[in-house]
Amino acid sequence: MTQFQLTPTTQGPLYPPSEIVDKNGDFVVVGNLAREDKSISWGMAIVSKNSTVPRFGEISPYLIQEELDYASEHRLTEIELFTLPLPLPLNNYPMIFAPEQCANAAQIHRQSYPLNEGYIYDYRESDGRRKLPKILLSDWLKAEGIVEISTDGFSAKFEFTFKNLVPNSLYTVMSLREKDLNPNQPTRPGPLGIPNVFITDQNGNASYYAILDNPFPKQNPTSNRIINVIVLFMSSQQSYGGAIGYFGLGGDVHAHLKLKQTDLFDSFLTQPHQGR
Repeated sequence: MTQFQLTPTTQGPLYPPSEIVDKNGDFVVVGNLAREDKSISWGMAIVSKNSTVPRFGEISPYLIQEELDYASEHRLTEIELFTLPLPLPLNNYPMIFAPEQCANAAQIHRQSYPLNEGYIYDYRESDGRRKLPKILLSDWLKAEGIVEISTDGFSAKFEFTFKNLVPNSLYTVMSLREKDLNPNQPTRPGPLGIPNVFITDQNGNASYYAILDNPFPKQNPTSNRIINVIVLFMSSQQSYGGAIGYFGLGGDVHAHLKLKQTDLFDSFLTQPHQGR
């Protein structure tokens, strides 16, 4: 069994720059920052909603408004977190996240919502939605998670333990595979296990596990290995079966924890079960 530490983030792919915005609609980025010198480095910043979005697979520098790496705790408590509006701004990802449920995602228009008050389909006040306080960047960054992976050579078990996530909230776990970000023919990101949901307790603690057949095949032109796992806060408080979200990328799912690197699983190797 091998253990990995997950890192707080607000980012999926590089565009949109973040899956969370502030009250002004600018991106609150905790993740990889595309800088003017064409370098990419992990950091924390407010990125302008007027940044340039390149073609999928290419990189355009972010228009950084404020660096937050050394911001005070007080400054971090001033930044309330919001969902992205629809259609998703600065988005160049060509995949539909829920093709059987929301094939017209790009045509739907919706305002940004406070992250603790995300849009819920068919919601009525009388249904008893759990009330959450405002979600602040200072609290978001306190999240902790570890994943332990064990394999028998055919399947792999992923066991997660979490602390300090958003309390009393629905989360999902997704797998990122090596071809999901392939600019020529991307594959659709999917759940890490089904059902892939868990609910945190009043302190933001939770656990989750999934067992997948052959998630780490030998690399070849047809393989599609898992290279990362991402823990997603569901502002919609809904799950979507074999899809990780209705819109993805900040519309209803918001990356909260992931691995900084995508090569940490390189040593794992699995193969199909005999007869499958």
